[in-house]
Amino acid sequence: MTAEPRSQLLPVVSVLGSVLSVQFGAAFASTLFEAVGASGAVSLRLTIAAIILGVIVRPRWRRWTRTQREGILALGVALAVMNSAFYEALARLPLGTAVTIEFLGPLTLAAVLSRRLRDGVWVLAALTGVIMLGLRENSGAESLDLVGVAFALTAGAAWAGYIVAGSNLAATVPSADGLAGASIVAAALTLPLGAVSGGTALFDPRILAVGAAVALLSSVIPYSLELRALQVMSKKVFAVLIALEPAAATLAGVIVLGQVLGLQSLAAIALVVAAGVGSVLSNR
Repeated sequence: MTAEPRSQLLPVVSVLGSVLSVQFGAAFASTLFEAVGASGAVSLRLTIAAIILGVIVRPRWRRWTRTQREGILALGVALAVMNSAFYEALARLPLGTAVTIEFLGPLTLAAVLSRRLRDGVWVLAALTGVIMLGLRENSGAESLDLVGVAFALTAGAAWAGYIVAGSNLAATVPSADGLAGASIVAAALTLPLGAVSGGTALFDPRILAVGAAVALLSSVIPYSLELRALQVMSKKVFAVLIALEPAAATLAGVIVLGQVLGLQSLAAIALVVAAGVGSVLSNR
């Protein structure tokens, strides 16, 4: 009876590490928007990540079956849409708000995959915490940018697609090969618009250095951890675990962007954490 919980410890820790890495990467990425724009930042990040993974993994496209290629293409498209839409939202909304809205995608996926009442309770608790974090950003502020909200919702839908595509791909292709291939696809899809947005600023040494750090934090490290975890973790548990994304975004905002945490934010983080832990403990 103890072997199964222990077998789930490493994938759970991997997902938590991915959550922190992604949000700190997003905080650093926002510092690039003024110089290269949101499209330039996402293109720089995905291109550098694709180069790093391509050199290390050396994916062999010709050896993959048609089904494997289709899976890699699907994951690459999901990565391109998810990241492009999220960065456009981040350019118009506070980090915590953008992540809160985006989280509706995987949260909806978790609810759809759930077949037990107690699973729905954990999802509802996580949703409550996510909403509380979003309210922290907007209390006393002007109404949200509707274009930013639309981009965040698009990113959320693509995020749910990433979970499904990543889980399916992990069952047929080694995680490193699949991630490298999908990253190359995503980089190719975002590079044209990114080049137009960023221009020659993309070759500035400082911009390249920050872009490399963002690529490692937001792509190479988290996606490697997530795809490996998805090999042994159900999509439902994974989707609820990443309810911690808004909490991690708030933490990244405090450390990187100097945002101040209030009591409501602390209560929201505690609720989301409780929902994530409760989901893991109540699922086999």
